[in-house]
Amino acid sequence: MGERDIRIGDAERQRAIELLGEHLSEGRLDVDEYGDRTARVTAAKTRGEVLALFDDLPEPHPRFAQVAPLPSVRPAAGGVDRSSADRRLMQVAVPVVGLLCVALFFLVRNPFVFLLVPAVALIVGRMGNR
Repeated sequence: MGERDIRIGDAERQRAIELLGEHLSEGRLDVDEYGDRTARVTAAKTRGEVLALFDDLPEPHPRFAQVAPLPSVRPAAGGVDRSSADRRLMQVAVPVVGLLCVALFFLVRNPFVFLLVPAVALIVGRMGNR
């Protein structure tokens, strides 16, 4: 993702409108152009959309804060991504315990054996939050 693809917020839109107002007051934009560009600023989602509105204008242009790069996600030791391994464990463990509970229910005739299913789900879920 490039700098121009980063989404903007209301404060950045407001600053861009203020800068367009400066260009209007300097006579670089007429009222219709100012209205059109401010409408496009309010609808803009990315930095690139806002910066494109200033391409034919001299300074001042909007300045955006630097964005810290996202941390890279590295697999855990052994090359296995812990979160995907935990999801696979959850996908397998809970249904297997469910089937075991049905078999156990016919052996002991106690409906409380079905409480093992949410118990196992909680345990496996907690393992994923380490």
